[in-house]
Amino acid sequence: MKNAKDRISSLLDPNSFVELGARVTARSTDFNPGAKKAPSDGVVTGYGLIDNHLIYIYAQDPSVLGGSIGEMHAKKIIALYKLAISTGAPILGLLDSIGLRLEEGTDALHAFAGIYQIMSKASGLIPQMSVVYGKCGGGLALIPSLSDFTFMAKDAELFVNSPNALTGNVETNNDTSLAQAKATSGNVDFVGDETEIIDEIHKLMAVLPANNEDHRILADMDDLNRSSENTDIDPKLICQDLADSHVFLETKQAYAKDMITGLLRLGGHTTAIIANNDSSLTSNGCRKATRLVRFADAFDLPIITLTNVNSFATNLAEEDTIALAAAELTEAFADATCPKINVIIQEAMGSAYAVMNPQADFTMAFPDAKLGMMAADLAAKIVADKDDDLSEVTKSYDSLQNSIEMACERGYIDQIIEPIDLRRHLIGALEVLYSKRKNFQRKHPTI
Repeated sequence: MKNAKDRISSLLDPNSFVELGARVTARSTDFNPGAKKAPSDGVVTGYGLIDNHLIYIYAQDPSVLGGSIGEMHAKKIIALYKLAISTGAPILGLLDSIGLRLEEGTDALHAFAGIYQIMSKASGLIPQMSVVYGKCGGGLALIPSLSDFTFMAKDAELFVNSPNALTGNVETNNDTSLAQAKATSGNVDFVGDETEIIDEIHKLMAVLPANNEDHRILADMDDLNRSSENTDIDPKLICQDLADSHVFLETKQAYAKDMITGLLRLGGHTTAIIANNDSSLTSNGCRKATRLVRFADAFDLPIITLTNVNSFATNLAEEDTIALAAAELTEAFADATCPKINVIIQEAMGSAYAVMNPQADFTMAFPDAKLGMMAADLAAKIVADKDDDLSEVTKSYDSLQNSIEMACERGYIDQIIEPIDLRRHLIGALEVLYSKRKNFQRKHPTI
């Protein structure tokens, strides 16, 4: 088992780590007046570089008091957060702890609550990342969920309540703390061994802004005018093909697979991308997309949607939750003032389409795409008279109501583009939208 400093060193550029608060130790309390002093109080904090990008980092040390969280342990993390916020740099937590330090009672609990508070205040100001390397249970399990991106080692444990304490789990013996279970439920973005996690963090740092005011465009050697190599409708392949150097960082890959979300660079612009991987919207898919929309807008990252949707999921479980989840995604898109581009790659039908970024700054479509109220065969059954030829009504409805050309004539589509030209057109749109203003005032009119 690596100790905290070894884990930090494996992540950061060589010799870049500067430790802060190395001499902090637990203070005596009424319960443990003679407590043995532990180095750094079980957590190592400081800052360093990842590929020359500044990052603040803390690592719980399970070899010191089990990495348990005491008052000073929590205060060290809070102090590091304050520094990260004030200097505008990302923060990364390496989690491996047996939980709160019982001997310190409410002193530990009150300080621990301060971590929740500072993480909430940091949200939308700086990117927050966490890695679950060992045990992360009880209240500590909220820290990964308060983070923007969470990684988890294959042999780690993440739980609010221990699996054997869950009502009804005695018979099923379902280990809900396992990494894959947490990835499937959407609590974790990436699961892997330590080497894989380090690689993914480096990839993520290469595209993340340092803070919500960092609008740098990163240089890339990829050809801005190269044709898209993939002309298939597979949304994941489209995302990979669009990305500079084909580097697409998918978020929450194992969760809600009907919706693909992730980050990529496009012409040097860090961009969030959301794509329908199924033509029916689900509650979890909407929640997954909403989370990325909120993150992207907070950091003023452009959002691209690859739309192919024609309905809401039709089952009893979805019926209880889909309206609220879809409403939250609708509101997230409506609230977002960052650049927004919508690409209809196949179908955009009915009110389900109205959820998927319909009021974007630019809307593009592939030549074979459809945009309308409902599929022509279903609409024909409603509008046709009993003596009408249903196939002819279907054909007529499709050409008059669902064709992308008619949508262009009505001003709902800005461009019809070939799939092979998608990357070039998106980069051009991003260049235009780079100067998009959110709030502007004039001194007076000129007439």
